[in-house]
Amino acid sequence: MTTPFKLRSSPSPFKKQELSPEAAAAKKKRDIKAASTPERIAKRSENQSIGQSSEYDLHHKPDGSVVRMSVANNRNVWKHNERTA
Repeated sequence: MTTPFKLRSSPSPFKKQELSPEAAAAKKKRDIKAASTPERIAKRSENQSIGQSSEYDLHHKPDGSVVRMSVANNRNVWKHNERTA
């Protein structure tokens, strides 16, 4: 019996960025600096305190609050008029 779909050999179809060692080091430094800002630390803390589940997404509302929402509802860009392209 064969499967009707093709199985991937790797977990992700996306390629890792191919950067030079110098560029990779610079990117790592920038990423660490961005992740260490007080704003980012506060956001990470908030998301961790809310918790995460595979049954829902965390939806960030325009007023800055975060609510739990079903995955299908949160990712429906047409319903929320968030389609940009």
